[in-house]
Amino acid sequence: MKIRVSAVQYHLHTIRSFEEFAMQCEHYIKTAQEFGTEFVLFPEFFTTQLLSIGSEQGTSLTINELPGFTDQYKTLFSNFAKDTKMHIIGGTHVINKDGRLYNVAHLFYPDGRVEEQAKLHITPTEVHEWNMSPGEGLRVFNTDKGRIAILTCYDIEFPEIVRMAKAKGADVIFCPSCTDDRHGFHRVRYTSHARAIENQVYVVVTGTIGSLPTVDFMRANFGQAAVITPNDIPFPPKGIMVEGELNDDMIVTADLDLSLLYEVRERGSVTTWRDRRTDLYVDWEKENIEG
Repeated sequence: MKIRVSAVQYHLHTIRSFEEFAMQCEHYIKTAQEFGTEFVLFPEFFTTQLLSIGSEQGTSLTINELPGFTDQYKTLFSNFAKDTKMHIIGGTHVINKDGRLYNVAHLFYPDGRVEEQAKLHITPTEVHEWNMSPGEGLRVFNTDKGRIAILTCYDIEFPEIVRMAKAKGADVIFCPSCTDDRHGFHRVRYTSHARAIENQVYVVVTGTIGSLPTVDFMRANFGQAAVITPNDIPFPPKGIMVEGELNDDMIVTADLDLSLLYEVRERGSVTTWRDRRTDLYVDWEKENIEG
C-alpha cells in the first residue's frame, strides 16, 4: 500500500484576525489537495500565530489565552478534512484541561472524527516559561491507509516511545516540531533519522519558519520539512525521500510505500526491528500484548 503525504513549512508572521489565519491554512490545504495528498502535516505551535492578533485593547496575548481559540481551530480543520477527504495532522494547539495547559496534536479524519495526542516529553521552556503539563499516554491511530503515531518534537528524541509506537503497529510517525535555532532543529532531525533506522518506519517531520515579534518564545524559528526513511537498498541512500528548503515558506510531498517497510524488516541488509535483544531489554511487543 502507498500513501501520499505532505508536510507544511508554516510561515509565522503577524496577523490581525482569525480569518487571516484561516486563509493561510486554506492555502496550504488547497496546495496539498492539488498534489493528491492523503495525509498533511502542520508543525508544532503553529497556532501561536493567533496570539499575534493581540487583544481589543491593543495588548499582547500570552500562551494562557491560546486555548480560547480551540473551538474555532477545531471547527476550521475539521471542515478542511471533511471537504478535502484528507487526513490532517493539525500541528499542535495548546488546550486547557482541568486548569492545566497541554501541547496537543490533533488528527482530523475525513469523516469528521477528531483524535488527540498530547506531547509526552515537554521542554524546559514549556515547563518553566509556559507552565505546561506533559501528556500521560501514547496512542496509535488506525486509518484506512494504515496505523500511524504522532510524536511531537522533543518526543522523537526519546527512543523508548518510538519503540512503543512501532510495537503497537505504527508504520509512519508524524512529528510536528518547532525549533528556534540550528541546535534544536538538528536534534530533532538527527533523532528522526535514528528512529527510522531503529524501527524501520517512516518519519514525516516539519517545523515552523518565520517570526512572531510580539509573541514570547516564538520570535525565532528554524525549520525544514522532510520525509525520512530507513537506510536500506529500497530507499534513498541518505534516508531522505524529500526535504524542503531551509526556512522557506513551502510544502513538500512524497509517496510512502508501506510494502517496502515489510520487505526490509524481513530481508533487509539489516533487520534492526527483528534483531532486538529482548533478552537484555524490554520487549515492547510483548508488553503491549500482555497489557
